[in-house]
Amino acid sequence: MECGDFSTFYTLMGQLPKVTSFRLDLYNWEGFWYVGDHLPGAMDAKSNFQAKDDDVLLTSSVKTGTTWLKAIIPTIMNPKGRKDDGSDDPSLKHHPNELTPSLELGFYKVNPNPDLSHMPSPRLFRTHIPYTSLPESVKTSACKIVYITRESRDPKDTFVSSWHFVNAFIGDQGIDPWPFKNAYGSFCNGVHAAGPFHDHVLGSWRESIKRPEMIYFMRNEDMKKDPKGEVKKLACFLGRPFEKEEEVEKVLWRRGIVGDWKNHFTDEMKGKLEQLTAMKFEGSGLDFGY
Repeated sequence: MECGDFSTFYTLMGQLPKVTSFRLDLYNWEGFWYVGDHLPGAMDAKSNFQAKDDDVLLTSSVKTGTTWLKAIIPTIMNPKGRKDDGSDDPSLKHHPNELTPSLELGFYKVNPNPDLSHMPSPRLFRTHIPYTSLPESVKTSACKIVYITRESRDPKDTFVSSWHFVNAFIGDQGIDPWPFKNAYGSFCNGVHAAGPFHDHVLGSWRESIKRPEMIYFMRNEDMKKDPKGEVKKLACFLGRPFEKEEEVEKVLWRRGIVGDWKNHFTDEMKGKLEQLTAMKFEGSGLDFGY
């Protein structure tokens, strides 16, 4: 089925579980929640996207600190941007979203079966679609998947970043902010865009253990501790190892900020989310700091 057939799509939407989370209609498809106008693109991408062996997909849940990777990966894949004065670095001339366009929020949101033949290889894409719902061509091809999570063992900053994002969006429409307690409850219950967060992370983590040559699982906290080492590993995974140490320096020009959750969480909220994360990830092999 192509969801570009809107009558068919809206019939299907009427059959899916639905909740209204602070004025946003969320639909549960294949175990995950999607904002209503994001769902058609996700479905069409799964049905129609044909991956190439040299494609690179940056995947993540929402608000997990992907901006720096959207800039770093194109630089790694473009040898000219890593050499000399770096003036050919694509990140200097284009926004990260242009360099790594979204499947479901870009191409497939406006066209159920877009023509992607104009894109030069290697093609770079980003998506919030969980691993279990990715197009079959992605899973059966030799394309590379890079999965990034902000703090796999501590998603408090991911939640707060999402809360800020929603409030910024609705603030432009003159709507009162989403109460922090309500948003926190929805997040812990897994009812949020691309949620449940923990299931999203675990799906790609487990697959990265089975197929490390296909999925590279990255954690923002590891990047903070050893940025050079992590970028070198990423470049090797992508088949673009660095020849000289100075190339690494040219790539490392973006940073993220963590710790905003401390300005919002009560001790009770902190403890509950930490316990939930520990319970969800127990036995998975993901490390915890609790």
